[in-house]
Amino acid sequence: MHISQSGVSAQIRQLEHELGAALLDRSGRTASLTAAGAAALDHARAALAATAAVREAVDQVQGLVRGRIDVGMVASCTVEPFFAALAGFHHEYPAVEITLAEDTSDRLRDRVRAGALELALVGISAADAAEPRLLPVLGEPLIAAVAPTHPLADRPRVTLAELAPHPLVCLPTGTGIRAVFDQACAAAHLHPQVRLQAAAPRAVADLAARGLGVAILSASMTAEHGDRLRALPIEDVTTPALLALVWAGGPHPALPELLRHCRQAFAAAAAPDDVTG
Repeated sequence: MHISQSGVSAQIRQLEHELGAALLDRSGRTASLTAAGAAALDHARAALAATAAVREAVDQVQGLVRGRIDVGMVASCTVEPFFAALAGFHHEYPAVEITLAEDTSDRLRDRVRAGALELALVGISAADAAEPRLLPVLGEPLIAAVAPTHPLADRPRVTLAELAPHPLVCLPTGTGIRAVFDQACAAAHLHPQVRLQAAAPRAVADLAARGLGVAILSASMTAEHGDRLRALPIEDVTTPALLALVWAGGPHPALPELLRHCRQAFAAAAAPDDVTG
């Protein structure tokens, strides 16, 4: 609290003098509340809460948002616009502490719904895109990533039929990338061999790099593994893997500003190269 013990004692004695009653019983080895102190405690807490509310209201009016905002991001996904948004927000609101957690998309969305996170960048399927408080920000092609010694490693691209005979390493059912892949296989009447599953994209990539199968990931998830994996576009999967921002419904004062920075960062990243609309 950055206050010395003697300073606290002096303030309590002054408060007791003003109220005309002892608030603490100091006769034992430790101080304890008197009946008057217990009666005053709830009112004291309410007064402190009201003081904090006054500070928050003034800070919002002046644009000086304080406190902490908890943010999530799908594991092993390098998305530069998202990092740029966090940096821009921090520059504008340095008094707000940002925490960043990595996890699977499903778990991140559960944490947002539970109020443990204010905002998360997650993978979704096209069917999720119409949900409230969810904004698709990036579409990426699916990639088949193989070790340099894999029989497919010299191909510039592959088809689902070419992948079907080979063991695959995938994200779990329910993730956005897995949903896109499963739907494409079902439409082509193919039944691929999913040999291994891992919840973290980095683990999927590592298993493929060790020769245990073909990893099915998005482009950004394979970018950091270029020295160990060959990234092959899957030419007959036309539906992209979507990344989206999902946020809580609570009135966190910093959330609208962070969302603004995210929208601006993703729009700026898409503008120069977005020739497809």
